[in-house]
Amino acid sequence: MPTAARLIAALVLAATAWLVSQTIKPHLPEGTIFGWFDYVNVVLGLLVGWITVGSRSGRGMPAAVGNGLTGAFLLVFWAIFLQASNEMLRQSLRRHYKGPVEALLDIGDLSIGYAKLVLNPDVLVPLLVGAVLAGILAEIAGRHWR
Repeated sequence: MPTAARLIAALVLAATAWLVSQTIKPHLPEGTIFGWFDYVNVVLGLLVGWITVGSRSGRGMPAAVGNGLTGAFLLVFWAIFLQASNEMLRQSLRRHYKGPVEALLDIGDLSIGYAKLVLNPDVLVPLLVGAVLAGILAEIAGRHWR
């Protein structure tokens, strides 16, 4: 059911995903072709904000902060998984792997590499601030517009 809390959480987490996408780009290798990188992350932010953060509003401010941080974790998890899967697919089309099992296992290695990039302070701080803001604003919206 659509609510103001879900809408606010989705929009704020999508904006956070876009901002973090911009801040992580300088940490990736030079010459990286980003393609749909920003758009995929924004859609993930919309979905995680709507489904997870917005649906859990109405439980108080401490829970709102926790909901926002949960949203950040899920956003990063799905973004890393999808981007690593995309990179694996790109490499497999160039015959980088000897077999399908090696390709699937490489998703884990690629994910670890991407997770290390997220741990940079200039990437992590906007992510956490945006996620907490999403949780708090969703809580406020849930209180005012029922």
